Amino acid sequence: MQLLTATLLALLTFGLVSPSRADTCNVRVVFTKGGFIVGVGGGHGVLTCHGKHYRFAVSGMSVGFTIGASTAQLVGHALNVRSPGDIQGSYAAIGASGALAAGAGGVQLQNEKGVILQLAGGKLGVELSAAVGGVTLRLE
Repeated sequence: MQLLTATLLALLTFGLVSPSRADTCNVRVVFTKGGFIVGVGGGHGVLTCHGKHYRFAVSGMSVGFTIGASTAQLVGHALNVRSPGDIQGSYAAIGASGALAAGAGGVQLQNEKGVILQLAGGKLGVELSAAVGGVTLRLE
């Protein structure tokens, strides 16, 4: 038992075991979506961490009730970011939204790396949606 305690103390003292450090970064996204039954969309965004900007592309698709087209301008935060590359990946979402001329809403998504996107903003266009969808982010 004393050997185990001494080994753990040595590892902590010399920095071989370090706590995980995750940041909260700012995110801005512009996403255009349209469709009838199947909705498809794409856009771009910027992740800002520690004063540095990282551009990314957004693509997505939803299946369910979707009709019309809209453009959403969303802002918010990315939580649990250990490195800018962590924002890449697939985010699943289930939800309903709508916009007629102008609307507002929010969404919370999580990817396989544990990054959580909390986004809110407005939509312009005419779109009604009650669909299951997914979004993929890729650094440019």
